[in-house]
Amino acid sequence: MSAAPAVSATTVADESVLSAREVILAELAASARTVEASQAAQAARMIGGAPRVFLTGAGRSGLVLRMAAMRLMHLGLRVHVVGETTTPAIGADDLLVVASGSGTTSGVVKSAETAASIGAQILAVTTDGTSPLANLATATVLVPAVRKTDHGSSLSQQYSGSLFEQSLFVLTETIFHILWKNTDCAAEELWTRHANLE
Repeated sequence: MSAAPAVSATTVADESVLSAREVILAELAASARTVEASQAAQAARMIGGAPRVFLTGAGRSGLVLRMAAMRLMHLGLRVHVVGETTTPAIGADDLLVVASGSGTTSGVVKSAETAASIGAQILAVTTDGTSPLANLATATVLVPAVRKTDHGSSLSQQYSGSLFEQSLFVLTETIFHILWKNTDCAAEELWTRHANLE
């Protein structure tokens, strides 16, 4: 492995900040708006109707799903992040939410295989509807973004899987917002569930 190139912070101009921000916002807006509303609505129905929701993803996708788990907990749903020591076994009536841009991330696919063998429902978010992960899923939300190994793709100027991860965040926030607005709960009520041991 070669040494990382030196980054010169002294050459960062205001214009480069504005340009980078516009690229990111334009790509994210295009990707988020291209996600099929019917797929996102089905995802919201599955999450809102499941007795328990389990979430898992690797790397930055996993971090986004951890944020989603927190929001779903605020709604009062029974939510578990796969891999935590207090996460119970998934059951046949439960839902596993999985995210992988490529749909081939080994640990994520393995979790989906386990859930499928038990009879749990699987909601997959991926860029590839023909991937192993999508093939295991009960329902799939397709995100029009590049996979992290698709360097130089015309879909995104950003590095690696950034656009997928950003789009995943917008998708999960959209689902949370839909579910919240379908309740009579005020924000203050949701806040009572927020962690107080920090």
